[in-house]
Amino acid sequence: MTNYDGSVAIEVRDLRVIRGTNVALRGLSLSVPVGEVVGLLGPSGCGKTTLMRSIVGVQKISAGTVTVLGYPAGMPRLRQRVGYVTQDASVYDDLTVRQNLRYFRAVLGAAASEVDRVLELTDLTQQATRMVGTLSGGQRSRVSLAAALLGSPDLLVLDEPTVGLDPVLRVELWALFHDLAARGTSLLVSSHVMDEATRCDRLLLMRDGSLLADETPAGLLAATGTTDPETAFLSLIESGARRTEPA
Repeated sequence: MTNYDGSVAIEVRDLRVIRGTNVALRGLSLSVPVGEVVGLLGPSGCGKTTLMRSIVGVQKISAGTVTVLGYPAGMPRLRQRVGYVTQDASVYDDLTVRQNLRYFRAVLGAAASEVDRVLELTDLTQQATRMVGTLSGGQRSRVSLAAALLGSPDLLVLDEPTVGLDPVLRVELWALFHDLAARGTSLLVSSHVMDEATRCDRLLLMRDGSLLADETPAGLLAATGTTDPETAFLSLIESGARRTEPA
């Protein structure tokens, strides 16, 4: 696309996805700015994963458009510019951490030096020779993240990266996310844990395939007159229900 000005990493317009007989996404429109950590929050089953799959180009869409870094989602030229981490660790248990990263580096065509760089970035250097199958759940998640960081992608799409992690690891990962954003990487991070909302630069709140809010954490609390993200989310649901009640 020739009119891309470099300020928006993701642009979604009127996105509709139907899976079987279920309407998974109901005409969503949103944008993710460059160099920010944007949280995609909502309960399990609200459509977060479907939206992320649409953004990385592996989900069939029914209507609307998804533009990533100025190009239609899923285009081959985006392959090295977008890193995607699924809910389940997408690495091989029967290979060591380093062997996994060497394999994915070769697939991407990234420089050999990238392996050591991402090992250090994700604090996995001491685990480099261990078989992935022997690692804890949190460490396996970090291996998946390290693989996604190979080649320094411009956009990271992370689906529930902190699920099941202890509080210390969660804090460390969020610190890493913001460090990456400070270097210019754009991040879309999904979670169903509302207290993670405060760790984001901007929030996209979803429910039942629809977007409830697109706000900063402070703006969300101010708009709902609440003091915490969970109460704000419930307030948005309640106000939406009132608007749809018959007169």
